[in-house]
Amino acid sequence: MNETIKKTSAYVWFDAEFTSLDLDNARLLQVAVIITDAELNRLHPETADLNLCIKLEEGEAVSEWVEEHLAELVAQCRSDQAVSVEEADRQIAAMLDAYAGTPFDSISDRPVLAGNSVHNDWALMRRLLPLFGSRLHYRLLDVSTIKIQWMDLKGEAPFDKDSVELLNTYFPAAGIDAANAHDALFDIKASIAELAYYRRHLMA
Repeated sequence: MNETIKKTSAYVWFDAEFTSLDLDNARLLQVAVIITDAELNRLHPETADLNLCIKLEEGEAVSEWVEEHLAELVAQCRSDQAVSVEEADRQIAAMLDAYAGTPFDSISDRPVLAGNSVHNDWALMRRLLPLFGSRLHYRLLDVSTIKIQWMDLKGEAPFDKDSVELLNTYFPAAGIDAANAHDALFDIKASIAELAYYRRHLMA
């Protein structure tokens, strides 16, 4: 008799923007979180999506690339709109408790961190967001892995994250009006749509 396999309790879609690619020393600039079930349905209303700018301390440096390409975000991080990294950690943990039922004693019951190249975000989360990290499974769902398989097995171009039509087709609950690369909340919405696309065309 086949054993019934328990589905993942939830996917915690997470993306961060940070001060540099030196992950051992980088600081967070922005974090965003959406929680879905294993079928990629939201477990909370869109109004509960988390999107926070993290406060940059006086004199805290960012890389030249970040200063040039994320100037608006950096300005927000140096304004009163930003929150401390500790407050961000508390808010993310509270979101998981409310919508993913965390914390769980058993690791096997915990939700899985999901996103694109999410190992980078995982590295910063483990170092800077301990409350968040304590609520997660040790496994990761990295859409980039499936993207590589898509290109290698199908020989086709990957999902086009700049196509608003595609984004809203494959994640109708996204509510996206325009592509916005290097924005954490846009990136996780696009990652959910991308996984839905590959599931339909690669895994059916």
